[in-house]
Amino acid sequence: MSSSAPANGPADRRQRRLLILLGAGFVAFGAAAAGLFYVLQPETLRIAVGPSGSEDHQVVQAMAEAFEEESRTVRLAPLTTPGAAESLTLMGTGKTDLAVGRSDLAMPGDAQTLAVLRKNYVVIWAPSRRASKDSKKKAPGKIGEIADLEGRKVGIIGKTGANVALLRTILEGSGVPPDKVTTVQFGTEEIERLAQDTTLDAYLAVGPLDSKITTAAIAATSRSRGAPKFLPVEASEAIALRHPRYEAEEIPGSIFSAKPAWPEDKIDTISVNHLILARKELSEAKAAAFYRQLFAVRDTITQRVAGAGRITKLDTEKEAEPSVHRGAAAVINGTERTFLDKYSDYFWFALLLLSGVGSAAAWLRRYLNRDERDDNTSYRNRILAVVTEVRGAASEQDLLASQREVDAIIAETLKCYDEGAIEQEDMTAFGLVLELFDHAVAERRAALQGGPIEAKASGPTIASRR
Repeated sequence: MSSSAPANGPADRRQRRLLILLGAGFVAFGAAAAGLFYVLQPETLRIAVGPSGSEDHQVVQAMAEAFEEESRTVRLAPLTTPGAAESLTLMGTGKTDLAVGRSDLAMPGDAQTLAVLRKNYVVIWAPSRRASKDSKKKAPGKIGEIADLEGRKVGIIGKTGANVALLRTILEGSGVPPDKVTTVQFGTEEIERLAQDTTLDAYLAVGPLDSKITTAAIAATSRSRGAPKFLPVEASEAIALRHPRYEAEEIPGSIFSAKPAWPEDKIDTISVNHLILARKELSEAKAAAFYRQLFAVRDTITQRVAGAGRITKLDTEKEAEPSVHRGAAAVINGTERTFLDKYSDYFWFALLLLSGVGSAAAWLRRYLNRDERDDNTSYRNRILAVVTEVRGAASEQDLLASQREVDAIIAETLKCYDEGAIEQEDMTAFGLVLELFDHAVAERRAALQGGPIEAKASGPTIASRR
């Protein structure tokens, strides 16, 4: 009787299947690693600021350096512009994520505030005398309040048109027709020329209370024109109500000089903020991360640029223009969503995805094992054929040959089962066929030996063979 022991085909298929599974595993691992690397990469936000060399520019540069050194979440890529107006234009066109600009400038419709970079106070003062050889000759019609500026000439420090618009707003709020006041603008490097211009009746500066430019201008004009007379903006609160981008403020006494005290007492004025702005479409998570990091490294930035100490948090209880970005507001108000709140939808999606992947993996496994299942079926059919051959075996040698063939089939089947290529129900059917073979061998052996057939004469089951 011929022997048909299993060939090397199943082993080769198992090797190919193992290689396929290993390849799929490496692909899945690589995809997961790439996804994790992408998620953990710092988010780079572009921020427009200008002009080059200005205090705002220096603060943002120091901010970018501090973020890169101490932060793993957000980094900044500064874009230098000619000025705040150009920075806001870049943000409006989507060429930058953030921008530094004054709150009273024309802004994109979707601009929102992340933080106050610095607060600028309006300072208006008039000289006590005209510059002339006769220092005792007093200027006619002294200026003591904003209303006295009608018909006068005001020197404005700073070339930006926003300062001119700011003065017009103050004049209108104080009942003075803006077209009745002449204005001349001077660059921040032209303080001495401003002080020597005898045609000027008053001066206006816009800057922080500790601004070196404002302090230098007051000192220069006092040397050439006498002690300054500071003009209060008495309508500051009304102006702030009508124009939400301005705030009513007070300038403390002696802030510009202690001896002599300038001003002698606190005076009312209005302020305008330099803001760090973002587009409304900037995600809440990115805005919140930027806000947290900014105030986490503010002390580090201040050590490099003193002006960074003016960075302040927003007051979300006050209505302001532009409005506060929802990401910054969430951090300030303590309403920031937790990790689970943000990603619960993703978790559910991941569970569904894993379920689908599991089903796909089960299908793939069955697909890859289809040859083994076919072999198992052919093995069962072969054993059934051997049973027929055993019943007609002419000698003990024929029985041993049949048993050796079946032993080889059992060994291959058990190997497939251990590797997961054959399911439990397939093994149950295989066991029934094997039990039939064992009974047939026992019966034929007893017949050849001329002895009785006993149940115990049946060969070992698949479990004992294993």
